Amino acid sequence: MDYIKIRFSDDFSHLSSKFEKTIDDMFRSMSPGFALGERTWRPPMDITETPEEIIIVAEIAGVDKDDLDVEISSKAVKIQGNRLARHCSADATYRLAEIQYGNFERIIFLPAPIDPEVVSAAYTNGFLEIRLAKLPRDITHKIPISDE
Repeated sequence: MDYIKIRFSDDFSHLSSKFEKTIDDMFRSMSPGFALGERTWRPPMDITETPEEIIIVAEIAGVDKDDLDVEISSKAVKIQGNRLARHCSADATYRLAEIQYGNFERIIFLPAPIDPEVVSAAYTNGFLEIRLAKLPRDITHKIPISDE
């Protein structure tokens, strides 16, 4: 069985500027060769929640499993990786360029507390699936009361 790297962290402070990303996406849609800086893209994701777990599915076809990193904190999951560009011949002209290449990073803030010890990740047919076990919310603890 192959494993996907999962790191645990509390530091997601280096989030990129939404404004820069919006401008970059706008110009890149007009010309695939344009980018303000390092090319980034946002893979589509689905998040579902059951009473027992949170399931995150990311569509990242064309990304090698070795180019994926998953970090988990008590509040969020960060998925990052890189999809290498396919090279066309030198005499080819783009007529349509919709497939995005380069680095990507998504940070998903979790809707419920999770147990970081019960996490699994699988990458099959271009889909990364991460399963996070939720912590029970209705656990109560009886507190003894002292005489003093």
